[in-house]
Amino acid sequence: MIRSMTGFGHKEFSTGLLQGSLEIKSWNNRYLDISVSGPAWLSVLEPKIRDYVAGRVTHGKIEIGLRARSLDVPVRASVDAEAARAVSQALRELAQAAGISEGPRLSDIVAVEGILGFERELDAEAAWREISTVLDSVFRSFDASRIAEGAELERDILASLSRIESGRESIAAQAPSLEESLRKQVRERFAELLGSAIDESRVLAEVASLLMKYTINEEIVRLGAHLVSFRRILAEQATPAKKLDFLCQEMNREVNTIGSKSTLLSVSESVVELKDALENIREQLRNIE
Repeated sequence: MIRSMTGFGHKEFSTGLLQGSLEIKSWNNRYLDISVSGPAWLSVLEPKIRDYVAGRVTHGKIEIGLRARSLDVPVRASVDAEAARAVSQALRELAQAAGISEGPRLSDIVAVEGILGFERELDAEAAWREISTVLDSVFRSFDASRIAEGAELERDILASLSRIESGRESIAAQAPSLEESLRKQVRERFAELLGSAIDESRVLAEVASLLMKYTINEEIVRLGAHLVSFRRILAEQATPAKKLDFLCQEMNREVNTIGSKSTLLSVSESVVELKDALENIREQLRNIE
């Protein structure tokens, strides 16, 4: 079962301590890149959320958004008295310099960042127990979407793989014609040079030399072996993209060699079809883990 690197999961929640929403969404990425955004007072949970997802996903750019407000978490306010006095004095001096008799108001002082601070007395372990339950649910939805899209990708990959298998069979069927074409070319060349005085042993030696250089039987066999390996890895491994991409490179090498050796138009046409199918597969492999 393969998974797409693209997925989405979302849930609204209300627990004993918290109320809000949790969302997971992901895109294609060569490496695993996880970002977590949420309220600052819940930042203590971000490493746990990141570790949870990292233990279940291997590739992709993943964004996790946590929106929450507390239902039963005490809030403690604090005042930076020294800063407040400094701000008050500065405002008085500013008013005097501007010729304004009115003194600073409390609202003016409170508006300065850092004068008032708020801190929630959060029980981090209790909050994690509640968030982890929500995270389990959201991740199941997220993973289900990746599996569903992975199934679509797999069907498309298998369709392209069937095109390659058909093309390989077509080329294999034409291999004898390629050999016969070489024999014919050699005889015609000797006939042009020597007329009817053809030395059959020299013809056979030349044909044998050309067959060693231009025969495509080994490439056909190796291509077939790669196709068998491709289907096996796709069926057995949960995160096969890297190995399958390597196999595509190997198959492309065999197809290019067949194309460079062949002198038959029909084989060249099959090579174009195989290269197109391989490129389609490699494009789809970029979307899976």
